[in-house]
Amino acid sequence: MHLESWSHACSAGFTLRGWHSHPSGKPLLHFLHGNGYCGRVYEPMLERLAEDFDLWLCDVQGHGDSDHGGRFHGWNRSAELALEAFAQGRGAFGAVPVHAVGHSFGGVLSSLMLAQQPQLFQRAVLLDPVLFTPAMIGVMALSDVVGLARRNTLASKARKRRRQWPDRLAAHAALHGRGMFRGWSEAAFEAYINHALKDTEDGVELKCRPSREADIFGSFPKRLWPSLAKVLTPTQVLYGQRSYPFVAKSVARWCAGNPHVHAQVVAGGHCFMQEQPDDAAERVRAFLQAAG
Repeated sequence: MHLESWSHACSAGFTLRGWHSHPSGKPLLHFLHGNGYCGRVYEPMLERLAEDFDLWLCDVQGHGDSDHGGRFHGWNRSAELALEAFAQGRGAFGAVPVHAVGHSFGGVLSSLMLAQQPQLFQRAVLLDPVLFTPAMIGVMALSDVVGLARRNTLASKARKRRRQWPDRLAAHAALHGRGMFRGWSEAAFEAYINHALKDTEDGVELKCRPSREADIFGSFPKRLWPSLAKVLTPTQVLYGQRSYPFVAKSVARWCAGNPHVHAQVVAGGHCFMQEQPDDAAERVRAFLQAAG
């Protein structure tokens, strides 16, 4: 799979970067990664999809090759900036159908993009989007006020995450099969080691600073449920059988309230597409190519 890099000096004052395939006339797939990752971490799944789609991968603020960009500008603004970069670059692909795919944090950003620009995407597949329930958002909003958001479990864990290793082999040995990487296919884990780490004078370090990952875990999208209600794009949500319990609850609520959204449970955890990339690609392709 040959990818070309792109960059966009965005209206928030920093540069977003990412990758795209060479325009070929195939439908175009806009892809957004999960928190702490970057687009190319998903190469095993994306390689399969590249057979039928051109790809546009956007690395969100502070992830992959995009600038750290100072303070985190928030979920809603991140969705706007991804749309802005896409508007600048997608002209090269011509008048082809455009689809949205995103995982986790990137799945939520994709849903916000669908709400912001209802006519842009023909279809969408959201992979285990971390859609917080209204009750969770209420608690997070209150925590925000009293300063507890910075101390939530995922944010605290992210802050303590090790950031540097002497080389990629050491990083591979330290992370392989552990924590969030448990169950990942070898190819997906290799893609993480190759693309989520950068070379430094002292060895290698995570491209996404643990503090940025924590910023995202310690925050939430504004007006999430009103935005979800606005989605008119035919949307398939795929979520892992062993994912966070709140995901299943939120997805059921969204499907019940929005006739354009349907869900499917798949084997695996929150990163099921990294565990079974071929199966995930097949499910994404089947929905995006379905008629009607």
